[in-house]
Amino acid sequence: MFYPRKWQLGFAFLAALTVTIVLLLSLAFAVGKFQPGKPVLSQVPAIQSKEIRGVWLTNIDSDALFSSRGVARSIQRLSQMNFNTVYPTIWNWGHTLYPSKVAERVTGRAVRLVTPADSSLDPDLGVRGRDMLKEVIEQGHKRGMAVIPWFEFGFMAPADSELALRHPDWLTSRRDGSKIWKEGSDERVWLNPFHPEVQQFVLDLIGEVVSKYDVDGIQFDDHFALPVEFGYDKLTVGMYQEEIKQPPSDNFQETFWVRWRADKLNEFMERIFRAVKAQKPNCIISVSPNPLHFSLPAHLQDWFTWERRGFAEEIVLQVYRNDLKRFSAELERAEVQLAKSHIPVGIGILTGLKGRSISLAQIEEQVKAVRERGLAGVSFFFYESLSSWATETPADREAAFKGMFSVPVERPNVLQGWKPANN
Repeated sequence: MFYPRKWQLGFAFLAALTVTIVLLLSLAFAVGKFQPGKPVLSQVPAIQSKEIRGVWLTNIDSDALFSSRGVARSIQRLSQMNFNTVYPTIWNWGHTLYPSKVAERVTGRAVRLVTPADSSLDPDLGVRGRDMLKEVIEQGHKRGMAVIPWFEFGFMAPADSELALRHPDWLTSRRDGSKIWKEGSDERVWLNPFHPEVQQFVLDLIGEVVSKYDVDGIQFDDHFALPVEFGYDKLTVGMYQEEIKQPPSDNFQETFWVRWRADKLNEFMERIFRAVKAQKPNCIISVSPNPLHFSLPAHLQDWFTWERRGFAEEIVLQVYRNDLKRFSAELERAEVQLAKSHIPVGIGILTGLKGRSISLAQIEEQVKAVRERGLAGVSFFFYESLSSWATETPADREAAFKGMFSVPVERPNVLQGWKPANN
């Protein structure tokens, strides 16, 4: 999940790839139904008959996943507020949050719920004799909720993690050879998404979850990508030279070099899709990216192509904006309108962070904007901030969410006959 921070690349950099995006959208207009100049507001009821009502469950600034009691209490509370979907994190900080033979083989540790950032806590807290993911699934399904595990860190890992230290050849680098990516004060590295062993590791993790657990889907977010300045490791440069017969540009923003790497990620997404469907055809592939005008040029994540080719079956677009005008503008972009005519497209809404309160008024007006535009629903980041760190009381916030979701509804599922509102 993209924790809000200052974008590390300027608008001038984004403009460098305008041609790429224009070409991409030109193809979409040829096959899509969106027509510029027509209103995008849909004549839909305030509450649709089917709606994504989701929330991300994390292990950061929250202890909801650290005990069986915490899981049961959290799921029950969400059910009482008429949520119908949970996205529990199962992969972050170089660890799986469920007992994993794959992770144990690769990192030396099968499961860890507490992040290394929580140095005051026992690293084994909440793992002895229990399986967090199994509990979330059991509790969620008991209350009619979909459970879609979230591979939060994607290709990113802490620089000092066992994953990075044991497999330095799996890491990619910038043109100058540097590998460290700063996320706030944390030092990260990036697994090379083009490395065959990295791809197999990711496929093995996914296959383990899909085959072992009764999941309703799996979700990747903005970290299932690669910052555009990376990709200059020896293996990737060699792949490029073998195919293109020349070295990649020293300019990491160069259009063809960006497109080549994005296409390699597209190819891997297709492999994942086909592997999941071979194991469990009814498992939804959900993606929670940043808006395309940032995700593609800044992180090589071309989720619009994933959606057009059928590899993404649900999108929950992260739109963490305070200003309603800017928020609404993201909902009205051409690629969003095209996608929502094909698959359920919900919107990720920030409900607060520790030290950053988001008012109920802002949350309510954003939910209203999503519904007015006929989108498939919302998911809130994240569980703890539904009631914590706010100026309103927990009781008032809980009552407000109950008001937004006044009656239970099913979630839309493209595999179960869902059709867009305007069809």
